[in-house]
Parts: sequence; C-alpha cells; structure tokens
Amino acid sequence: MKGVKRSGKKGKLSPRYISPYRISKRIGNIASELELPQVLASVHPVFHISMLKKCIGDPSLIISTEDIGIKDSLSYEEIPVQILDCQVRKLRTKEVTSVKVHWRNQFVV
Repeated sequence: MKGVKRSGKKGKLSPRYISPYRISKRIGNIASELELPQVLASVHPVFHISMLKKCIGDPSLIISTEDIGIKDSLSYEEIPVQILDCQVRKLRTKEVTSVKVHWRNQFVV
C-alpha cells in the first residue's frame, strides 16, 4: 500500500457516504473505479464493492464535500452540536460513562 493516500484511520474515505460518486468502470467482479472530484484527486479511485453503498434517492440526505470543509490532508473537523443521552454503567470496581453526541453534518437516527 505504499504511495496510496488515505483520508484517515478508517480507510480511504473516512467521512463516509458524503456524496454520490459515479462509477466510471468495473474492474472485475469485486472492484469499481469511481469518478472522484478534484478535491479527492490524491485518493486512489478504485474501491472494493464492500466499501460502496447504493445512492440514496433523497437529495436532502446527501452532504456535499464543500459543506464539510475537507482539508488538503483529506481530513475534516467534527463539531459537537448537543448531547443526546448520557449513561453510567457500573462495573465491579469502577463506573464507565457513555455519552451519545449529535455531531454537525450527521443525522439523528
């Protein structure tokens, strides 16, 4: 994987499903080459089919790359909007706090 730039710790497109990209050609049965915008020109355009998701038909659910503000390092900053839920789980010797946060550019499910 030398020379392949990644956009974060979790793979090529860390901000997942941010915009629909057209498939330019199929490479075998398990890979596809995508038409990526110029902002993502340093990302290798070939993806395994398990990393792709069908395009959502509702355009209001699609987030464009300009709205997120992708930097030159292919990363972006998440900003918390509000805390949705907070739980404290008691273990044998300690307590663990879990917090559910609503982030900007994310949908509440």
